[in-house]
Order: sequence, then structure tokens, then C-alpha cells
Amino acid sequence: MTDTTPVIEVRDLTKRFGSMAALEQISLTIPTDSITGLLGRNGAGKTTLMHVLTGQDFPTSGDARVFGQTPAENAAVLQHIAFIKESQKYPDDFKPKHVFRTAPWFFENWDADFAAQLVDDFRLPLNRRIKKLSRGQLSAVGVIVGLASRAPLTFFDEPYLGLDAVARQIFYDRLLADYAEFPRTIVLSTHLIDEVANLLEHVVVIDQGRIILDAPADELRGRAAGIVGAQADVDAFATRHRLEVLQREELGGTASVLVDGIDEVVRLDALNSGLQLTPVSLQQLIVRRTGGTLGGADATAAAPLEGGATRAGFRARTRSREGASR
Repeated sequence: MTDTTPVIEVRDLTKRFGSMAALEQISLTIPTDSITGLLGRNGAGKTTLMHVLTGQDFPTSGDARVFGQTPAENAAVLQHIAFIKESQKYPDDFKPKHVFRTAPWFFENWDADFAAQLVDDFRLPLNRRIKKLSRGQLSAVGVIVGLASRAPLTFFDEPYLGLDAVARQIFYDRLLADYAEFPRTIVLSTHLIDEVANLLEHVVVIDQGRIILDAPADELRGRAAGIVGAQADVDAFATRHRLEVLQREELGGTASVLVDGIDEVVRLDALNSGLQLTPVSLQQLIVRRTGGTLGGADATAAAPLEGGATRAGFRARTRSREGASR
């Protein structure tokens, strides 16, 4: 292993279960010492990919390298990996204190003092049997192991879903602070995209077994935007710049579109054309990219269109424009 070797390299990887392809010829590289978001809908293939990368499954075809080597049945690779998942299993008679006491056997960088601090942060009862813990407390056990292990490569497969909002924020804060002091490669698989967006340096989005986005997070944040204006002006602008329209709303003579492919030239032209340009959250971009909707009548009424704008706000802006034109 060297500093110049990407921690994860995947080339033309396919994983099939019978006739069903969970992953279809995917390729990606995850750089050393980075926080990467592995995102996508349920069943997209995220967990399957993590199972291959952590040596729990063999690929059907293609190649997966971790620290430059094949991970399956490779102790030299696996000893540098921590894989923390929501459904982590422990012996029935185990208590949290037993989990943390045995952790140094598996993780050479284990920091007992940091683990003790996290136990206090999450208010975790050390002497309660694992099977008697609440879902949030069980999630805290996994999160503490993942953080205090300081493994060179750590996967978090949504173990923090059981945590309440305060505990999740503690996790994000401790993760970022410890990563700054002890850099390593961290992969977060989550549906809570807005919550983790500011943590991510790189984003990989899987949809139906294929990678549809693979880019630095800052690049993704800056390349999508909402455009609001007269329908004819918005349509002409999108066509002129060959922008991909991911969402469209119309009311009266006004249109609001969510587009992908914005750069500084396009932004300047939008301002000069009298169009309103607003930012789009990473979550909103990914939801639209994967064909998702926010769902439900209430969500439809209040769902953000662009940069926090709502349909109600869109209607209000439209009425204001119409009033000004009379």
C-alpha cells in the first residue's frame, strides 16, 4: 500500500444473483483520505458493492481492488477495513462493554479513550445486554466502533438510522473532527443526503445497479440550478445552453425548471437575460437524477423546487409578476 494508490478501484464490475444483476459493469475510483457518499435508492446496489469491497462477496465478473489487492479471502486487506451496518449482529449475552473490550483484537488503531468519550456523548449504557438495547442505543454501538476503530478504510452502511436527530448530529460532528485529526478513507451510505451533504468530498450515486453520478461534491453542488422566468424565455435559455431539464413546473405564463449543466458562463447569461437563478441542494439533484419524487400531497405542496423555494412560493412569485405586468 502506498499513498499514491487509490484505496478503492473498481473496473467493469458485475454482480449477479441468478438472473438478476445487482451491479452492471460499474467502474469507479475512491481516493485515499476522503469522505465519499455512496448514495442511491433502496435496492440500487449500494450494499452489494460494499459487500464485494469488504470481501463478503465475489464479483461475477470484472475487478475490485482495495489497497491495490483483491479483498476476498485476503487478511492483509481485510484487517484494514471496518464495515459498520445497521443490522450488526452480536452474541446474545454480549453487552456494549464486551464489544469495546474485544474491538482491539480486530482494529489495530483502536482508541479506547475516544470510545469512552463517545460512550458518554451517546449516553450509552455499557452494562445492558445488547438484545435489551433500544434501536438508537444499538446504532450508537456500531457508530462508536466505526469511529474509534480509526480503520484506514471505514464503511458506514446506514448504522445511524436508529439515532435521533441530536445523536446523528453528534455523530457527524465527531466524525468530521476526528477525520481532520486522523485522515482516513470513509464511505457513507445514507438516505439522509441533506444531513451529510456538507461532510462529503466525493459523491457516487448508484441507480439500478449502474453508476449515474461520480464526481467531487463541490462540482455537483455547483452544476445544478433552478431557473424561473417567462416560459418562452426559460425554454429558449435551456435550449441555447443545451441544459438537461430534470424537473419542470408551470403556472400561468411562468415556468420553473431544475437543470443540470450550469457553469459560470451560463450563470452570467441567466442574470443578463433577466432570469432568476437559484441553487439546488445535493439531495434534490439526486432525487431527480434517480427518478424519485418527494411523495404525498403534503410533500407536493411544500416540496422545495430550487434552493428552498416551494410551490407556494412559486405561485406567489408568479402572481407578483402578473400583477406587475398589469
